Amino acid sequence: ASDSGLNEEDGLQVFLWWLLGIAALTFALLMSARMGIFQETLYKQFGKHSKEALFYNHALPLPGFLLLAPNIYHHAVLFSQSEPFQVPVIGLTMPIMWFYLLMNVITQYVCIRGVFILTTECTSLTVTLVVTLRKFVSLIFSILYFRNPFTAWHWLGTSFVFVGTLMYTEVWNSLGPFLARWRKRPKEE
Repeated sequence: ASDSGLNEEDGLQVFLWWLLGIAALTFALLMSARMGIFQETLYKQFGKHSKEALFYNHALPLPGFLLLAPNIYHHAVLFSQSEPFQVPVIGLTMPIMWFYLLMNVITQYVCIRGVFILTTECTSLTVTLVVTLRKFVSLIFSILYFRNPFTAWHWLGTSFVFVGTLMYTEVWNSLGPFLARWRKRPKEE
């Protein structure tokens, strides 16, 4: 009887952590949308300066990393102890974990730079949609690359993403006249 009580407690704890994760993701999504609207307002008022916005969005939080300094130092030591790797083309040898970090930083810079340029050219809703689609494609790539099972929940999420995208881009409105013309064409016998 005590084992089932322990399992119920574990199940409740897992459920509470799950709820906390959902709440954190929801909060992050809402804050991201709010930040997009704020950026849109700033661009209208002060001009479209994506490089400046990118700099301040990343420079201002840097002091917060001082709170994590011991952990960052510990992992820097671990990175330095990883196996050596010779970088193709330039022939430089460096620990492989530093190489992975460098490649991650470069690809993330390209991605976030594109997002900040997009914020100067499109509405915040369009940017949110594009970023959500990018995350979706990244998730699908991850599922395929790591050979994870594609469950019914994945299919449901996929359908929500595509239907939402089609609704936002108003594909249905442009398909209406096309379908009407297609129905009216004479039948070939």
